Amino acid sequence: MSDTNSTPPVDERRKGPLSFLSGSLTSLVLAWLSLGLSKRMVLYFAEHPPHYSSAIAQSIASALKTLLTGMCFLATFSFAFIGLGLALVFLRSLFTGRPADPA
Repeated sequence: MSDTNSTPPVDERRKGPLSFLSGSLTSLVLAWLSLGLSKRMVLYFAEHPPHYSSAIAQSIASALKTLLTGMCFLATFSFAFIGLGLALVFLRSLFTGRPADPA
């Protein structure tokens, strides 16, 4: 019996230095944009504090403000960390030799 779903192994191409560099630059640009958004959110929330008479509403507004600000700074950190990591992999790929292709 032959398996009709089996396919021969595909030659997987290795990523090159250019893909690491482009990924790093993209991630660092997104980190810079996220940092700008984070700064603007902090300034906005500082200038416009919530004014609610209910303690529950005040608590919910404060929690939402904290959650949104935290997510923006988390995105900033994540993009920056990934960008830095890809930059290091880019540098490593420049200084390591490529293995010989099997003939």
